[in-house]
Amino acid sequence: MNIPVIPTGNRVIIFDTTLRDGEQSPGATMTHDEKLEIASMLDEMGVDVIEAGFPIASDGDFAAVSDIAKNADRATICGLARANLKDIDRCWEAVKHAKSPRIHTFIGTSPLHRAIPNLTRDEMAERIHETVTHARNLCDNVQWSPMDATRTEWDYLARTVEIAIKAGATTINIPDTVGYTAPNESAELIRRLIAEVPGADEIIFATHCHNDLGLATANSLAAVEGGARQIECTINGLGERAGNTALEEVVMALKVRHDIMPFTTGVDSRKLMAISRRVASVSGFPVQFNKAIVGKNAFAHESGIHQDGMLKNAETFEIMRPEDVGLSETSLVMGKHSGRAALRSKMKELGYELADNQLADVFVRFKALADRKKEVFDDDLIALMQDEERQAEDRIKVERLRVVCGTDGPQEAELTLTIDGEAKSSEATGDGPVDAAFNAVKALVPHSATLQLYQVSAVTEGTDAQATVTVRMEEDGRIVSGQSADTDTVVASVRAYVNALNRLLMRRERGGTDGREISYKDVG
Repeated sequence: MNIPVIPTGNRVIIFDTTLRDGEQSPGATMTHDEKLEIASMLDEMGVDVIEAGFPIASDGDFAAVSDIAKNADRATICGLARANLKDIDRCWEAVKHAKSPRIHTFIGTSPLHRAIPNLTRDEMAERIHETVTHARNLCDNVQWSPMDATRTEWDYLARTVEIAIKAGATTINIPDTVGYTAPNESAELIRRLIAEVPGADEIIFATHCHNDLGLATANSLAAVEGGARQIECTINGLGERAGNTALEEVVMALKVRHDIMPFTTGVDSRKLMAISRRVASVSGFPVQFNKAIVGKNAFAHESGIHQDGMLKNAETFEIMRPEDVGLSETSLVMGKHSGRAALRSKMKELGYELADNQLADVFVRFKALADRKKEVFDDDLIALMQDEERQAEDRIKVERLRVVCGTDGPQEAELTLTIDGEAKSSEATGDGPVDAAFNAVKALVPHSATLQLYQVSAVTEGTDAQATVTVRMEEDGRIVSGQSADTDTVVASVRAYVNALNRLLMRRERGGTDGREISYKDVG
């Protein structure tokens, strides 16, 4: 077995939970192949630990964790398990294939969480000892978490941490499960645990923060200052409610402010933009424009004063270089006369390595776009590529759409879809062209899903700009998102709607809902 090495000095372990905690965002379900792809990208960029999923949750989760474990090159592959033997055994079956496997088991220790399984303090203490011991007998690398640690009484938290350490846990994670903690509290809690709990100086302390008060990154960095040497985080800060600590934020904060936070990670920051875009695409959760590090506006300067300063000296208003996070220094504008070689070069700059067959497909779509737009910008190509990725394995695809709209209603839509390889057509009317087109889709793909979100934004400037459309739908507790881009807003709308329906079909097959599929009462 691969026995974990306790980091010395100022090395911080980056533990990514995009595929587990991130996927718990309502509507963020990923396919099996998408999970493997994201895991591969995380491994390649230098993430130390990948929490690949919750193996007991479903056969699909088990298969994903198992395949990720088999394919991982250097990262430790971790699975989550509740505090019961069945969960832990299932978790081990999935992660044991990894070169470096880890079992992560947890139980809620705060008064509110202790009430869920109806265990007394002593009964829970016994359960922690039993389950951590069992996990350690299977795997040399065991992580234990007291869920809602930051709202757990100090004496009981210290007691349970000591029990877990004595039972063989090699990493103790301190979760701020509901995003309640302030930075000074986060640092002090870690500092006090290390100072007062027997054996605490011989294991790794981790921090797992949620962003309910917008403090996740600050709390994580404070915990490192207090002695934690593992940060748990997700790409783009993906996660339920307000999300998790954003990986790109803590990595770049430690890099840019190394003068006051002399800690290092093994993450290649130049790969951040590529994985940010891919996670946004497969999860259906677009990155907000003003998101730190990876947002569209993160390196944009609009005010005259800022622009003047940037022209004279980039450091005037930039604390990091775009290329440090994987953004191209140049923004070569493409057009309809651009060839395959220029497109391949540009896509490589944007983080997309295209095989010859992929290049051929993308080139056809690029030429079609260039015929409709005078100039094709980086953001256009990214949107085009994301559309290509989203539609790659779709069972339902848009083949043809024609709408009639204007002041004289009702508006009409004629639509042809390919469903499992078979072309089907319909006509429908509605209150506007988008409503008519959606009604035409519904006639071909009957469903009871309600449209919860419909959002349109321009990819670039100008009247010929592509529109990016995002939709969110809910059916019987299943929440799905869809996205697409096109110079025709109605076409983009229908493709986004169909993209969401494809995800809904996948969710139907998988089963479960976006409520809690796992009962935390089941700790016996």
